[in-house]
Amino acid sequence: MAETGAPVLQVEFAGEWFALDPQRPFVIGREGDLTVDDNQYLHRAFLDVRFQDGLWWLSNVGSRLSATVSSAGGAVQSWLSPGARLPIVFEECSIVFTAGPTTYELGVHCDDPSFSMSTEHRRRSSGETTVMPVGLTQLQKLLIVALAEPMLRRDGVGVSELPTSGAAAERLGWTMSRFNRKLDNVCDKLDRMGVQGLRGGVGNLASNRRARLVEYAVSSQLVTRTDLALLDDASLRAADDAQDQETA
Repeated sequence: MAETGAPVLQVEFAGEWFALDPQRPFVIGREGDLTVDDNQYLHRAFLDVRFQDGLWWLSNVGSRLSATVSSAGGAVQSWLSPGARLPIVFEECSIVFTAGPTTYELGVHCDDPSFSMSTEHRRRSSGETTVMPVGLTQLQKLLIVALAEPMLRRDGVGVSELPTSGAAAERLGWTMSRFNRKLDNVCDKLDRMGVQGLRGGVGNLASNRRARLVEYAVSSQLVTRTDLALLDDASLRAADDAQDQETA
């Protein structure tokens, strides 16, 4: 805790650390206290971090770009549009934004956060407990991991960055018919459990179904970062459907 009563806040970018002064704002952008990159698509002043009213605040002072702010592990995620601001209340969070063709990620670390994740959530996030009684086969789980891969590898990724069905099928070395069949099986199984937004119908596009599946699977810890190892299992990707023993 700093002498002003402000928690010590540090920003990390590309291995470089910045300790923020609660007496003055910290500007992030093409210019400022943290010069992210000489990228013409990036605002000169994009993000502003300052201590005010007993809290550290992150503000989007740009006019076009938005940022995604998420707690460590992605349990809480917020979209920061131009003109918006939000308090920094977690011990660790990540800030992800895209300017032109380039995506950037910053880390924010607070020594005395206002909120912290519960011990039970941390245990579930680490994969030490079984989170849901969902009887997914290994191939069904592999399909979800292929769709959720960007979100699992990096905090702050939104559903707009998820792969298409074609890209996910290619990642797995599957035909589109096999991929779609397994996607149908997974969505039907979760729909019967009461998960909304997965059943096809008028106005329910495939892209929305994929996004809802990934959103649910990641937020409920149905798949976690430890499951990314499934993508490297060539024998699993090549397993015959008969060996999958998919449940009805």
